[in-house]
Amino acid sequence: MENKFYRNIEHPDLKEECGVCGVYSHRDAAHLVYLGLTALQHRGQESAGIVSFNGKMNRHIGMGLVFDVFKKEHFAILKGRSAIGHVRYSTTGSSVLKNAQPLLVTTPYGQLAVGHNGNLTNAEFLRKKLEASGAIFQTTTDSEVILHLIARSKEKNLVEAIRSSLKKVEGAYSFLFASDQNSNGNGHGTMIAVRDPFGFRPLILGRIGLTWVVASETCALDLIGAKVVREIEPGEMVVIQDKKELKSVALLDKPLSKTAFCIFEFIYFARPDSRIFNKSVYEVRKELGRQLAKEAPPPPNIDCVVAVPDSSVVAASGYAEEAGLPFEVGFIRSHYVGRTFIEPSIPMRDFRTRVKYNPIKENLVGKKIILVDDSIVRGTTSKKLIQLLKTTRVEEIHMRITSAPITGPCHYGIDTPTKEELIASSHSVEEIRKFLGVNSLSYLSVEGMLKAAKGTESNFCTGCFSGNYPTRIDQKAALLKE
Repeated sequence: MENKFYRNIEHPDLKEECGVCGVYSHRDAAHLVYLGLTALQHRGQESAGIVSFNGKMNRHIGMGLVFDVFKKEHFAILKGRSAIGHVRYSTTGSSVLKNAQPLLVTTPYGQLAVGHNGNLTNAEFLRKKLEASGAIFQTTTDSEVILHLIARSKEKNLVEAIRSSLKKVEGAYSFLFASDQNSNGNGHGTMIAVRDPFGFRPLILGRIGLTWVVASETCALDLIGAKVVREIEPGEMVVIQDKKELKSVALLDKPLSKTAFCIFEFIYFARPDSRIFNKSVYEVRKELGRQLAKEAPPPPNIDCVVAVPDSSVVAASGYAEEAGLPFEVGFIRSHYVGRTFIEPSIPMRDFRTRVKYNPIKENLVGKKIILVDDSIVRGTTSKKLIQLLKTTRVEEIHMRITSAPITGPCHYGIDTPTKEELIASSHSVEEIRKFLGVNSLSYLSVEGMLKAAKGTESNFCTGCFSGNYPTRIDQKAALLKE
């Protein structure tokens, strides 16, 4: 059973995705991957793992944060000049050790490890089809499906086996593979990075001298001193078997006419010091705040703008700048609330909210404020935060949200609640305002989000806001089509 407190530390309604990091041709490969994973910890806090290669594949995985999973003695096992790593938050499959990644299996193409960020929308159908033909699954994660497809492939080499297998899957994936095979015979194995044709999730290629590095975000490259080479393109497979050169393989014979970068990466998930989709997260997030101020300007006599920390701070500063209002720190957030925080048995309303956030009364008492947050999911967390604010005797609270109302679940790697649990799917903005108990409530429009990211619906996915999903998501339809 999944622990009910295994939730995002900042946003308990939105469970994050996953993060991958790989290093090829470095004497301290596993250590560098370990550091890269710490920079990507925000993308998943359930489990972490590393697979290295030194003539054979070595693996260590564990439940919890990166710092908790890896100790000094583990790196005596994780020897080798190549390694890949993964931090996980489950979007498919429960929160148990067997689902921790990278997964490691033996195939006709040698030993193969995989780390996956994203979600395969036809995984259930493929899994049933594979099981019907005799496949035995060891995990409940969708990532294992691709390994079974590769193992059953009749292609002549691993690269073609991966390429042909990926043509059978749908949905979002940034895969990082590691193999003990290498056609060059250099003893470093092979590292393969693949991004789905729509490019839902980011994947970055970098360099430290003659060492290749791949990671979900540039913040991981920054930490280990790697320079960004470029983003791995949507529909591209990068094959690394040599420290000097790499091979680029197209997944599709004909590229798609559109992309579907996840707009929520900018709104909430990516770190503000990263660059993804060839844009600065910080700049886009600040522009989200500016656009919000243009679409939903503050009412008269507002004293200041306050952010819900930490993910909304940059956007709130953009709102304050555009609106010509002072930006004040309204809350101090505790960074030491563990993922397995246990609610006390003593009766205390909203105890969990109070542990995480403490309002700065001096900045709030008697004030009329704009409160900026990145999203409202179920609404329960926001309501508790509003109730906490009111204990400071704040005079007025005008809430502004830097995303559009979330009306549908994400099918591409963010574990959002069901449609029925999403408050905006069944309530108007005015009804949500009354439920939260704020003086006014405004969301940024889908057009405003896209304008801030300098994009359109032809290159960004806005499915959870607009209902316009770029891929097929109905499993019954998939069965009928097959």
